[in-house]
Amino acid sequence: MIVEYIRYALPTGTSAAFGQAYAEAARSLDQSEHCLAYELSRCAEDDARYILRIEWTSADGHMQGFRKSAVFAAFFKAIGPYVGHIEEMRHYELTAVRGGKAA
Repeated sequence: MIVEYIRYALPTGTSAAFGQAYAEAARSLDQSEHCLAYELSRCAEDDARYILRIEWTSADGHMQGFRKSAVFAAFFKAIGPYVGHIEEMRHYELTAVRGGKAA
């Protein structure tokens, strides 16, 4: 498994439309056999900043499987207007350091 993080810094007044776009794009993620889970979080101190966290089966599953699949076109159509506002988009490997309590 690999985790992709995408950090966005949005223009003022676009947060609602951005949330709607990702709600639509999420349908494509749900249809992909390569996407294991995802979550979109908004910064509590700056509501124009978001982080999307996506768990993929692998980097190849994301880059070759999802991006070359039929559902990618719908995904990109939904979020395309926001691509220019990406500050970071990278894959990360999990380490052994982890913990947590149930929410």
